[in-house]
Amino acid sequence: MIELQVRRSVCPHDCPDACGMLAYVQDGRIVRVSGDPDHPVTRGAICGKAARYAERVYSPDRVLFPQRRIGPKGDGQFERISWDAALDLIAERFRTIVREHGAQAILPYSFAGTMGITSIASMDRRFFYRLGSSQLARTVCSIAGNIGYDYTIGGKRGTDPETTNRARYIIAWGSNLVSVNMHQMSYIREAQRNGATFVHIDIHRNRTTPFADRFVQVRPGTDAALALGMMHVIVRDGLHDREYVATNTIGFEKLAIRLAEYPPDRVERITGVPVDVIETLGREYATTRPAFIRIGNGLQHHDNGGMAVRTIACLPGLVGAWRDVGGGAMKSNGGYAAMNDAALTRPDLLAGRKVRTINMNQLGQALTELDDPPVKAMVVYNSNPAIIAPDQTRVLAGLAREDLFTVVHEQVLTDTARYADVLLPATTHFEQADLYSSYWHLYLQQAEPAIEALGEAKPNVELFALLAKRMGFEDTCFDDDVDTMIGQALNNPANPFLAGITQDQLKEGNPVRLNVEQPHPAYADGHFQTPSGKIEFYSDQMSAAGHDPLPAHSPLTEGGDGEHPPEGPYPLIFVTPPNHFFLNSTYANMPSNIRSEAQPRLEIHPTDAVQRGVADGAMVRVFNDRGTVLLTASLTDAVRPGVVVSRGLWWGRNSPRGQGVNATTPQRLADMGGGATFFSNLVEVLPCSGDDTPEGSP
Repeated sequence: MIELQVRRSVCPHDCPDACGMLAYVQDGRIVRVSGDPDHPVTRGAICGKAARYAERVYSPDRVLFPQRRIGPKGDGQFERISWDAALDLIAERFRTIVREHGAQAILPYSFAGTMGITSIASMDRRFFYRLGSSQLARTVCSIAGNIGYDYTIGGKRGTDPETTNRARYIIAWGSNLVSVNMHQMSYIREAQRNGATFVHIDIHRNRTTPFADRFVQVRPGTDAALALGMMHVIVRDGLHDREYVATNTIGFEKLAIRLAEYPPDRVERITGVPVDVIETLGREYATTRPAFIRIGNGLQHHDNGGMAVRTIACLPGLVGAWRDVGGGAMKSNGGYAAMNDAALTRPDLLAGRKVRTINMNQLGQALTELDDPPVKAMVVYNSNPAIIAPDQTRVLAGLAREDLFTVVHEQVLTDTARYADVLLPATTHFEQADLYSSYWHLYLQQAEPAIEALGEAKPNVELFALLAKRMGFEDTCFDDDVDTMIGQALNNPANPFLAGITQDQLKEGNPVRLNVEQPHPAYADGHFQTPSGKIEFYSDQMSAAGHDPLPAHSPLTEGGDGEHPPEGPYPLIFVTPPNHFFLNSTYANMPSNIRSEAQPRLEIHPTDAVQRGVADGAMVRVFNDRGTVLLTASLTDAVRPGVVVSRGLWWGRNSPRGQGVNATTPQRLADMGGGATFFSNLVEVLPCSGDDTPEGSP
């Protein structure tokens, strides 16, 4: 037997931690996965999802060879073909579509399935720019909040997580850190042992709540009002840092006028947070240093999500929290590792052509309504839109179109892959080389393949280079390999944090810290990336874009205004946050993870359940005009009356009737950046009748 070998790698999925991983390989096969104890931030710990990664690599669901559909769309019936045959078929269909409808009838659809810098956006972008296809607005996750944060602070940079154990007042706002950013939680626990107060603000109690010194339960979509109430208390009581505000911010006088509109008693009516809690939050936050706010993704998935994050981001400027190592805030730290995206993706290949952009949150509409030209072909990779896209019923109707030619490049047979006309095998991160950054910590790490590619699987880079050649594209950029593209990406003089980092360093496989001093007091120099160079309480940019230039709370399109309950036939706000053992729809096919999560559930307050005749453990119908999902009721006071919660995105084969929670969610866009509004979603809940309950359901 060949000796056990240990190969260093990085977790590739859409999670801020970007954990260091070790793959234990014997006879060319991964036998175990663990955390890398030498990683300076993740320090040997990985989540329960990633620890089971070998189960994903060797899943019976793995797609190992190119295949062509031979049955009805959605049935997942395929026959094996060669790569040459698959590429010829794709190229032939693309040429026909371009000739008959134009290149914009072809749509790429991808997001963050594998987040190495070449896997997520490189050769694929070059191919679609050169083709002149429709472009995709990749806005399903964090765009609204990132733009809101940028309006206030000026860039996707914030507190170095390695310093957050120094904070003495920590707020996790809209983030279940234990499940979605576990190593941030580790630093918070260190801070607590050193005397810090940890406050968890969220719409429901979850795995993070038991670790908090104070839990603040806010009505969905009212986070901006709570932040305004806190700022009202701070300014009213003279607790703001006058010197810092005068030197490092603009618009304070106008902000103070706005804050007068949000006294604690009104904020209590909007948010459901008691006046005394609002008063305490404001005073403690302003008088405890260092103070740090970890802004989560959940609250930005509302109609007003961008403004909510923009408003919360004002708090550190008001109290001077950026003065202190460990203080400040963080929404995303992706800006520290900003690559030379133009060199990596080559938008110049469009050569002046004007092409349309389709928002990925409106895929159902694009596939069923667009006709100028219609979408006649789609290439799906790094994503599973049949499960993750809003308004699932319309998405599936679009995917089922016989005249839609769908190519899916995927590791496992997802719900989307079952609709493919051509299904292509994709490598996992253990089977390919790539460079990884984090949108949380400040390290880069390059990983080489730990094992040979299974079957005939190929990485994204190779697929799109081959397809470019089949289409007759002669541009030399399609000859670039992964190492070449990593070098192009790192060559970004506009980003001083990449200065001095070489490919030779990275190829050694160790985590390499960005060119950021340590410990790093973010924005200690008082310079922010806004037009004014200061924190902008009042933003001319926002005014020019049609937004209120000051922090504000606005009611949800679906969900009422906070002060009054929703009107109409759908009285319950339905929120669908991540669960613990899936990452969106990733890992949701793995038997061990399914066992850990048990089944798709609906958390409902006993008051709401009694009103509807819903019993604990019974199957219920959650519905609105967009669609229906069947879930098992779990009666709990972890949610407030008027709010129901279902965690995670279950695959159709593990969901009653094959319908998921996104059957109910809207395609409506958020206030900033075209972001998703998954959580601004009104439904009704009723017990299932005998006709509703599918055979074999739990």
